[in-house]
Amino acid sequence: MLTIRSIALVTAAPLLLAAAGIAHPHGLSRSTASDWTQLHIALLPVFPLLTVGLLVPLRQRPRLGLAGFATVVAWVGTFVYAAFYTGLDAVAGIAAGTAVEHAGETASLGPVKRPLYETGEALGQAGAYALIGAIAATAVALLPKHGARILPGTLVLLAAGWSFLDSHIFWPRGVWTMLGFALGFALLHWGAASSAPTGGAGVRPRHRTGEDGMGG
Repeated sequence: MLTIRSIALVTAAPLLLAAAGIAHPHGLSRSTASDWTQLHIALLPVFPLLTVGLLVPLRQRPRLGLAGFATVVAWVGTFVYAAFYTGLDAVAGIAAGTAVEHAGETASLGPVKRPLYETGEALGQAGAYALIGAIAATAVALLPKHGARILPGTLVLLAAGWSFLDSHIFWPRGVWTMLGFALGFALLHWGAASSAPTGGAGVRPRHRTGEDGMGG
């Protein structure tokens, strides 16, 4: 049953990240280094929770077949995203901010930040691509049972995932990306919660008795 509580559950993380994106420093300098570091520490447990919007509709134990295989692929994709995007936050966020904050007053910040940025961005892109794959796999897993109702949410999520590749949560595009995730998760959850099964896979029909005098 579709409830405000369940919608709040799947949209909480992207909405929180959107709010954080408004306060996110636009660049890393000596004056913003402390805020940069502290914000990424605070968000370290939040970015993995972006996957809740996929895991909630996939909470059933997978069965044999394409839908079950897609469910497992989606689970693996969410794990890879959580691991690698946490790496981005740790390296380009916490480590880079700490390094800049403690760099000498006369030190050039470019050589300090650049290697950390490059490593962090590589980790973040790997995580973002894994999230896109998890979104696609989720659609494959849900489509046989829920039909076309899950397609609007899937399309919004794929668009948000593509934007996420290089937007992070920076204002303005990163914030809109997070709002897109929130909308996509809400639509996906609505489609998976309100639609009746279309294929009946794994469900055996019950024999009726009475009208035609036959039983089973």
